[in-house]
Parts: sequence; C-alpha cells; structure tokens
Amino acid sequence: MPQLPEEVSKAWDERDGAIVFSTTDKNGIPNSIYATCVSKFSEDTILIADNYFSKTLENIKSGSKGSILFITKDKKAYQIKGSIEYHQNGELFDNMKKWNPAKHPGRAAVAIKVESVYSGAVKLI
Repeated sequence: MPQLPEEVSKAWDERDGAIVFSTTDKNGIPNSIYATCVSKFSEDTILIADNYFSKTLENIKSGSKGSILFITKDKKAYQIKGSIEYHQNGELFDNMKKWNPAKHPGRAAVAIKVESVYSGAVKLI
C-alpha cells in the first residue's frame, strides 16, 4: 500500500484548521464536510472520528472512496485519496478514542487508506 511522501507527512503536522473530507453517494453525487477530529495513524492511514456523520456515513456504507483536502500554515494545499474503512472496535477505534475530545461521541474511526496524493495539481503518488 502506498505511503505518504515525507513532504506530505511533514505538511500534515503543519496543517492549518479543519480538513475537508469528501465522499460520493451510490449515484456519484459528492458530499464534503469539514472535520477537525483527525489524526495520522500511520504513513498509510489517516483517521477521522465519526462524531456526527449522516450523509457521509451513508456514502461510506455504500462503498465510497474518500478524499481529504488540507492546507498548511504556509498555505500549501495537499489532497489524499483512498479507500475507506469504518471501525467501530479494534485498534484503530481505540486509537481514535484516545485523541477524540470526550465531548464528542466518537461512534467510529474512519480510516482513509492512502492510494494517491497530490500537492495542488501535481500527483506525488
């Protein structure tokens, strides 16, 4: 499985604000949300806490792939695309529960498995 290039891994640690998480429904209609409860689990997996997903959860259940868009403090944009896994227990779920704020339900850990990465329009992997 592809891993984040070093440039993107470092940029993740310097991201500014919420990420944009996009999925599509079974008809290919996109849905994008802002997400703040996120973490890099490993160099090939980004986690997003499912605190209040609705359309996003429907899209995940229908087999959608996902896209994460984030910007750094230096205003450089990166996009990570990949398959989605939904974990309601196990190692990834337990990890999410450690960093997700207690005020949120943390219903599941949504794992984006890195398949391709872009810096602006330039494909890095």
